[in-house]
Amino acid sequence: KSTVRKWENGIIANMRRDKIADLAKVLHTTPAYLMGWKEEVELDNLFRIEKRKFPLLGNIACGTPIFANEEKELYVEAGTNIHADFCLKARFMSRENGILNVFIRKQEMVDDGEIAAVLIGDEATLKRVQYNPEENELLLFAENPKYKTMRYSGEELNHIRILGKAVAFQSDIR
Repeated sequence: KSTVRKWENGIIANMRRDKIADLAKVLHTTPAYLMGWKEEVELDNLFRIEKRKFPLLGNIACGTPIFANEEKELYVEAGTNIHADFCLKARFMSRENGILNVFIRKQEMVDDGEIAAVLIGDEATLKRVQYNPEENELLLFAENPKYKTMRYSGEELNHIRILGKAVAFQSDIR
């Protein structure tokens, strides 16, 4: 009791660290709280988000294709769990017009039903891809039913190139 009274009155200015830890344990608090230090909060359900910069190469349309203009020196930050090579800013038409970042992994082919960045001549679009090998036909579907399916076959296929598969989307909350 006399030691506690000396702590309270400031007669003993420096308390040994082991005593601080023992006292905090008895009082069901932290040493930082007892000493008036800035307390670090430890939460087991929060994790640091590791980020990485992805090159933003330009714009892409989700409806009618637009001119593919590659930009340089722009980047978008996103989590390291996204396995992409670059990012495109997509413009889409729906109930609310919107813009989102689409992360693309470079690959020349995608599986049926996957969404891909497709270059048609010098215009780019983001579409769901379907191959029809019997007809030697490529079908590109917009997510918005307002836009017609784009069909390419024969010689037209020589002017189409898959830039890569869409692997993630990022959008601001409105």
